[in-house]
Amino acid sequence: MSDLNRLTIAEARDALAKGETTSADLTEACLTAIDASGKLNAFVHHTPDMARGMAKAADQRIKAGDAAPMTGIPVGIKDVFCVKGVPSQAASRILDGFRPEYESTVTQNLWNAGAVMLGKLNQDEFAMGSANENSVYGPAINPWKAADGRDLTPGGSSGGSAAAVAADLCLAATGTDTGGSIRQPAAFTGTVGLKPSYGRVSRWGVIAYASSLDQAGPMTKTVRDAAIMLGAMASVDPQDSTSADKPVPDYESLLTGDIRGKKIGIPREYRIDGLPEEIAALWQKGADMLRDAGAEIVDISLPHTKYALPAYYVIAPAEASSNLARYDGVRYGRRAKLGQGDGIVEMYEKTRAEGFGPEVQRRVMIGTYVLSAGFYDAYYNRARKVRTLIKRDFECAFADGVDAILAPTTPSAAFALGASDNADPVQMYLNDVFTVTLNLVGLPGISVPVGQDKNGLPLGLQLFGRPFDEGNLLNQALVLEKAAGFVAKPGRWW
Repeated sequence: MSDLNRLTIAEARDALAKGETTSADLTEACLTAIDASGKLNAFVHHTPDMARGMAKAADQRIKAGDAAPMTGIPVGIKDVFCVKGVPSQAASRILDGFRPEYESTVTQNLWNAGAVMLGKLNQDEFAMGSANENSVYGPAINPWKAADGRDLTPGGSSGGSAAAVAADLCLAATGTDTGGSIRQPAAFTGTVGLKPSYGRVSRWGVIAYASSLDQAGPMTKTVRDAAIMLGAMASVDPQDSTSADKPVPDYESLLTGDIRGKKIGIPREYRIDGLPEEIAALWQKGADMLRDAGAEIVDISLPHTKYALPAYYVIAPAEASSNLARYDGVRYGRRAKLGQGDGIVEMYEKTRAEGFGPEVQRRVMIGTYVLSAGFYDAYYNRARKVRTLIKRDFECAFADGVDAILAPTTPSAAFALGASDNADPVQMYLNDVFTVTLNLVGLPGISVPVGQDKNGLPLGLQLFGRPFDEGNLLNQALVLEKAAGFVAKPGRWW
């Protein structure tokens, strides 16, 4: 078989089971593609020896008839996941040289399920960003190109994961979603990105940004692959106090393709001023596809949606300020060189100034400000109250019988790299306008490629589901994926 790296997880799994290929061959195909992909800057820590060893073990496991769902499947791991003995920097200078002595629960679950690790993937520093340009490694590049040939962002913060999957450097990748960082890059690259319910996937061993918002999930080529990978990643974890004590279903078996009688809500508040006509048309097209499949399309109201973005950009920086306080040059990671007479305060200041990039510094400063005496109630406490109101909006919609909610994933297709350099930071934050609400309320969401803009760049729609109802959500996404028939691929850049 040629072009093994272009297979989906499901296709590769079936080929492995039939003896048509081996994990070693799959892995070599991906490693070859990675070696030829330097311009994309998707993989930032390469682990070829580890990959070959894991592939060999996977082939032995398959021969022994002890194959788990992901056995032999080569995957990439976002740099925010701690992998024992492998550099895990969250794309930050302040964690330069950090090699964990422990394994994140998500990656351990994947290894237990037989997956093969190809390396660590690029991202925005500490997962803060919408363009993957806030990275100590430099930006990852979208394998899709602008009409004029300019390089495009793959989105953020999981930009390296999205670029790697879209360019067939791996069969799938892990991502994290704090305000849309799985779904937005998926939409920009024509891939599938799933943000599970908060607590469905353990956060233990995932370098924290905002603890009440962060959620790990799969980034894949198809909805079926997302179902397979989520089943391998998810688990109850006693090491994570926010892990939900709920059984993990066989998500793939729930992909029936039947959504007759399901009620899909269209939130009127998501029709924001200035929404591009092609995004609105795509949204309507998606609703028509689901209606044609037997679903009922209904208008719903989420009245507090307009407050979601400002609430998010108070809560997330506040939690970041707290989480990142640990990076002080004392225990691990970077320590600045001190001058004569410098004390511990100077060490903190110099280490953090050298170690954190501009976007991380900006968010830490905002977070520290909103948590300070005199401003806590005015900003942080008020944002928490707004978060509760937003959650009630969704609870009311689901109580009225809505099974899922359909919305655009992003307000545009991928934009050119460097566009953020001259942009107002607030304008960049608006890239998250359709995604942050789910993180505030902890619901699952999935972005599916449904069409292309006038320049041929991919556009995605997202579905929101009930809490811990990923099975139905994936089934609805499968219907949307099949109806859209999105088969376009980025031009080969090698």
